[in-house]
Amino acid sequence: MCGICGFLQSLPIADENVLKKMNDQILHRGPDDEGFYYNKRVGLAVKRLSIIDLNTGHMPLPSYSKNSWITFNGEIYNFKELRNDLIDKGYKFRSGTDTEVIVNLYEEYGVKFIDKLRGMFAFAIYDIKNDSLLIARDHIGIKPLYYCKNSDNNLVFGSEIKTILQYPGIDRTLDKGSVDLFFTLEYIPAPFSIFKSIKKLPAGHYLLVKNGKVEINKYWNLTDNLHDKKNKSFEELKEEFLFLLRESVEMRMISDVPLGAFLSGGLDSSAIVAMMSAASKEKIKTFSIGFEEKSYSELEYSNIVSKKFNTDHYVRNLSPDINELVHFLTDFLDEPLGDFSNFPTYLVSKNAREKVTVALSGDGGDEIFGGYEHYIAQKLAKSIDLPLIRSIHPAFSKITNLFPPSKLKKGFVNRIKRFSEGLANPYADRHFRWMQFLSNVQKKKLYSAEFFENTFVDELNEREPFKEYFKDTEHYDGINKDLYLDFKTYMVDNILVKVDRMSMATSLEARVPLLDKKIVEFAFSLPPELKLKGNITKWFFKKSMENILPEKIIYRRKEGFSIPIKNWLKTDLKDLMMEYLSSERIKNAGVLNPDYVNKLITEHLSNKENHAHRLWSFILFNIWIEKFGA
Repeated sequence: MCGICGFLQSLPIADENVLKKMNDQILHRGPDDEGFYYNKRVGLAVKRLSIIDLNTGHMPLPSYSKNSWITFNGEIYNFKELRNDLIDKGYKFRSGTDTEVIVNLYEEYGVKFIDKLRGMFAFAIYDIKNDSLLIARDHIGIKPLYYCKNSDNNLVFGSEIKTILQYPGIDRTLDKGSVDLFFTLEYIPAPFSIFKSIKKLPAGHYLLVKNGKVEINKYWNLTDNLHDKKNKSFEELKEEFLFLLRESVEMRMISDVPLGAFLSGGLDSSAIVAMMSAASKEKIKTFSIGFEEKSYSELEYSNIVSKKFNTDHYVRNLSPDINELVHFLTDFLDEPLGDFSNFPTYLVSKNAREKVTVALSGDGGDEIFGGYEHYIAQKLAKSIDLPLIRSIHPAFSKITNLFPPSKLKKGFVNRIKRFSEGLANPYADRHFRWMQFLSNVQKKKLYSAEFFENTFVDELNEREPFKEYFKDTEHYDGINKDLYLDFKTYMVDNILVKVDRMSMATSLEARVPLLDKKIVEFAFSLPPELKLKGNITKWFFKKSMENILPEKIIYRRKEGFSIPIKNWLKTDLKDLMMEYLSSERIKNAGVLNPDYVNKLITEHLSNKENHAHRLWSFILFNIWIEKFGA
């Protein structure tokens, strides 16, 4: 695992010193080695975390012909098979790395080679002969890649935004539409970033710069890779899935450095640990995070799995005293991300890094097999009389608002309120409402008058980043529609961003077996009724694991990897909230209306409403904007 950055210039504005400054920003992504390729107009750089071929994996490195140079972040799990294909064609290799395979595949097949790769990746290849730069991001979007084309027609790229900001003349103007999306969703979906001048390269896409022109193309489309599974029996499907899962886990256990796994005790991480244990002759190292608040702690379940598979289990507890951690982790995020689970993800990564350099994670299972409660809500909403619901909805909402929010992680009242907020809407709006944290009505009150005037707030514009994905849902039935939307947005730009940044902050490589391309294509080919049966989420996955995992693990209620932030904002984090949401600070930032923010604070502290998500987003935004000087 590594961090990469670089540029292709029409005029040589930046030199080697600039390239080094860019690279220094991502030391945490690769503390073992660094390398540079520079020829006045072109710069490629890398910070390397050595995982495979520790001695000869120095980058950037050239192709066999030396006509192309590559800098690479990620792991290609089928590289040995691809390497053998190239050897048969006459290629010779100087190292045992997957990086060298990629650059030679490019010379043999051109951009078409990208879809042959099975793994997680972001890379840049400079073609000397054609004077072109190719940058690409993996099929799923596991590894990040940002880019900027500035006013001088220079293309700058990097694994993180902070590398790009070191390049001369990068515009730091906020993208107001992205700010609006952040407050709506708690993350910023691709292709946007918090800065107007910087974009995310979407998953499954490549960008080619040649003759001053930038061309962005999709090389992989999930909807084109579905296979009809309707005529297969459950046993046939189960056998196929377990084969793919074992294969995916075993591929991701290839490492020249110590390796372990995150273990929450949920279905996904437990399935990964089970497969690792079966494939290894040595005890697996597993890592968990706990809390004092019982409704948030999952240590009971992770301990069950650890004992079942006889793992070396390491536990760390997260206390509410995380004030310093808030400031520290903001440096690694580059743009605001409101997900509470940043903190436990960082701490479990830090815990793991003390023992291993690579950890397997169970992320992705909910978005491909159907693990979230809003999938049940969507199914329920389709089965009831919506005209009747719309007529009684205002009264129902008033009744639910009479009840104070629960202190529990997922109290009954909290669930009913959230269901009520989305219920009366048509499909697209309903899904969007259940995945957002501020409505347009609330945002009209939230934004300052100046910010509001220049920011899109109507629902059609608000969903603009998702227009293509909503159109693609025509290819899917039932729950698969909602899964596809979450897979392309929430998973990529929230879950995977969180895992990448928090693990890389500790120089730990996180691998995600459930997001292997073949497993994803298999999962989305399954009929929807196999994923949500009655009110049982992830039915197919759960049934497939019945002879492997304890029943208590398989059929436990999903809790999610979160922290008791709603309670901590009333206690240990109250001072932080009052400091960063003071009227003076809010006015200085110029985005929010201090009167409305104070109203939400009062309602939260008095336990009238649970505004934890909203208030936390406001706090993080104000901390971020002061740190980055946007």
